[in-house]
Amino acid sequence: MKKTLGVAGAILLATAGPVMASGYRIPEQSVNSTARSGSYVAYTPGADASYYNPANMAWLDNRFQVEANATWIHLSSIDYVDTRSSAFNGSSESENFLLPTLFAVSPEYSGLRFGFSMTAPAGLSKRWQDPYPRTFAEEFSLKVFEFNPTFAYKFNDRFAVGAGVRGIYVDGKVKSGGTVSPGITAVRDMDGDTLEAGYNLAMTVRPVENMNLAVTYRSNVDLDVEGQARLSSNVPPPYNGDTGVEIPLPAVLALAVSYTFFDQLTVELEYDRTYWSEYEYLDFTYPRSLGNPILTNVFDRGVPKHWSDTDTWRFSLTCDLKNDWILMAGFAIDENPVPSSTLGFELPDSDALLYSAGVRYTINQDMEIGAAYLYDY
Repeated sequence: MKKTLGVAGAILLATAGPVMASGYRIPEQSVNSTARSGSYVAYTPGADASYYNPANMAWLDNRFQVEANATWIHLSSIDYVDTRSSAFNGSSESENFLLPTLFAVSPEYSGLRFGFSMTAPAGLSKRWQDPYPRTFAEEFSLKVFEFNPTFAYKFNDRFAVGAGVRGIYVDGKVKSGGTVSPGITAVRDMDGDTLEAGYNLAMTVRPVENMNLAVTYRSNVDLDVEGQARLSSNVPPPYNGDTGVEIPLPAVLALAVSYTFFDQLTVELEYDRTYWSEYEYLDFTYPRSLGNPILTNVFDRGVPKHWSDTDTWRFSLTCDLKNDWILMAGFAIDENPVPSSTLGFELPDSDALLYSAGVRYTINQDMEIGAAYLYDY
């Protein structure tokens, strides 16, 4: 009997260091991508190709494939030391998250392959309880989920293209409270969400049998979050009403090349550019005046961000031991988009080095399991 169902059951363990230089972008969404430090565009042998390079779906085994992952992310506490006075010092809370992701690829239909992915491509969470940092970011969280149907078309054995529609759901929460000037306190509690759309494009060329040249592009999506704000001060009146804020989910351009030696060792080099310069201001808006000069001065001013576009270099190795085991390792150099002049408590950041490793094991022709670890220094 011909088998037509391919299932990859994957448990992914990923840990991040004290800071994440990708801003609030999370590039690693699967076992393979985590094990290879995100160097996963040219050579994508799993169902997660539906997200990382949909053009490569054209060369997967001609059957239905599904992959499920569970990602654990740990963010260490960050210490803040103020040069003016130790009274301003503080430490953020450590953070732990469990994120599920899902990928699927269809069999071929007249040269077409269809895919779907459910991922968490961005997000942040930072909580401060010490008095001075809490004034700015007692809690600052952003959850981003992407639903991405894609397709691939293979023109011939050397050339394939892919594209998809990005459906983005965002849920955000902001809390802060403290002394904003002598004798004056101000508190805010905001939450909101939105549903936005974008697109992604991909192309892969195979100039020789063992080489892939790939380019992918994920469009910028402006996240127009709308919700409720509860603002107050020790000087009345308070404000309870609508609010909104726009932040970008930046475009990403990736260029990658892979080559397989001796049908066992695959090397990939990737360059990607993230267009963080779209993030100019953090500006909460309101449909009417806040009716309180203290609240207006503290909460109704655009905060300059002026982030810069960043370049990331990624390198990975994949070794097929030909005995049901596949070993993977990766390294990346990641830039920080945040200028020191606009660094804030909601997202302290720095340049980073990424180190990663992982393994996959084939249980039978229809199932694999895997695990990976990534350290962001």
